[in-house]
Amino acid sequence: NTNDISIAGLSDPNNLLSQRIIYFDYDKSAIRPEFMVLINTHAKLLAKIPNLKMRLEGHADERGSREYNVALSEARSQSVKRIMGVQGAQSGQMRTIGYGEEVPIVRGHTQESWQQIRRFEIKYYYY
Repeated sequence: NTNDISIAGLSDPNNLLSQRIIYFDYDKSAIRPEFMVLINTHAKLLAKIPNLKMRLEGHADERGSREYNVALSEARSQSVKRIMGVQGAQSGQMRTIGYGEEVPIVRGHTQESWQQIRRFEIKYYYY
């Protein structure tokens, strides 16, 4: 079932739960509307399975100071955590980390590579 909110959904490529990367606009921590359903679906899984936990990992591109980018990526993680909380996920199930520009997913200094680097990743553990 593509809409099944379960652990099995995490490894089903047709299930929304298998998508665990969200992208941000430059210098923004606001969630883009097209990612709201994805975030809400992950939140529902946490709400359903109280012993499930996740790391919310925020990333920024290389523009701006290192300190600024760490703060921005942390703000991105907090944005996602807030929305998940509204959907019933418990605060203790979510740990936020702001990596700043330290862990780029691709190499490059173009708009295209920066767009891929400016991301947020959901990492599940304890399941």
